[in-house]
Amino acid sequence: MIRYPLYLVPLLLTACDRHEAPDQATAPDSGPPIAVRALTVGTQSHVSTEDIVGTVRSKQRSLVEAKFSGRVLQFLVSPGQMVKAGETMATLDAREIQAKVDQAQAVLEQAQREYNRQKQLVTSGATTKQELDAADSRLKISTAALSEAETMIGYAKVTAPFEGVVTRKLADVGDLAMPGKPLAEVEAPTQLRFEADLPESVLERVKLGDEMQVMLSAGKTPVQATVSEISPIADAVSRTFRVKLDMTTTNGLRSGQFGRVAVPMAKTNIISIPAAAVTKRGQMEIVFAIKNKKTALRLVKTGKTLGDKVEILSGLAEGEQIIHEDAASFRDGQNITLQP
Repeated sequence: MIRYPLYLVPLLLTACDRHEAPDQATAPDSGPPIAVRALTVGTQSHVSTEDIVGTVRSKQRSLVEAKFSGRVLQFLVSPGQMVKAGETMATLDAREIQAKVDQAQAVLEQAQREYNRQKQLVTSGATTKQELDAADSRLKISTAALSEAETMIGYAKVTAPFEGVVTRKLADVGDLAMPGKPLAEVEAPTQLRFEADLPESVLERVKLGDEMQVMLSAGKTPVQATVSEISPIADAVSRTFRVKLDMTTTNGLRSGQFGRVAVPMAKTNIISIPAAAVTKRGQMEIVFAIKNKKTALRLVKTGKTLGDKVEILSGLAEGEQIIHEDAASFRDGQNITLQP
């Protein structure tokens, strides 16, 4: 009987365990064949695009200002409120304008009396026709001055220029309103467009009337848009050109949303497969090809998502067959049989 030193006993036991492990393991190809339907990988024509970031803006936007200087007495709207065209948004202190109206009214009444007196004098021959004409001119000037003052007093009510929504409130009760100082901002929520700044290399691919797709951050499906304006000059700082696209669908969209417009660049042939055929395990992207009636694990690199398909940049070749249904349940080296 051979006796081993005690310090060798753990090593011998470990060696025995390692020797038995392959006998207990099951080989990947020892199971029965699994029936699958194969998909042959092919190329397809695809227009490559370059995504340019941009922002959704209202096509009709206005900063509401006062026509004369005066304190804000009432502010009747708040951000998010819908207003109709001509609806009063704020009222101003118009006491100075009212005084001008009263003064113009008094001058007009005096001019009217003077005109009537000169008219009677001309009839009796006590004055000349020139005096009557002068009185008539003073009457017309006084009438115009009163009309101007009454028009200004009407501007004491600041109204909405069109039907829309109040997006910003830039003043409050007690503030001094004056021309050039906005009180509020109004936008038409039903007339939206997408604005993006395109570099010169990309601008060459764009012309008026082109149909493009805009992908918004809050949406899952692209929105169709038409190029309606192209800036003829570049921005002096960014060296880009502002391009505006009218959006056909505005339901659920809001001004200020972030998005990307796909600008067509060139037509190429790419390999694309159903997105369900790609399995992700950690940082790896896996596709199971079919080779010699067995599954063959392939590491692939994906590109852009094209609807329910995904672009394959590397890892697959045209003509290969892959498993595209329930791909996550397979493993490398399994026996398979193809279904028609």
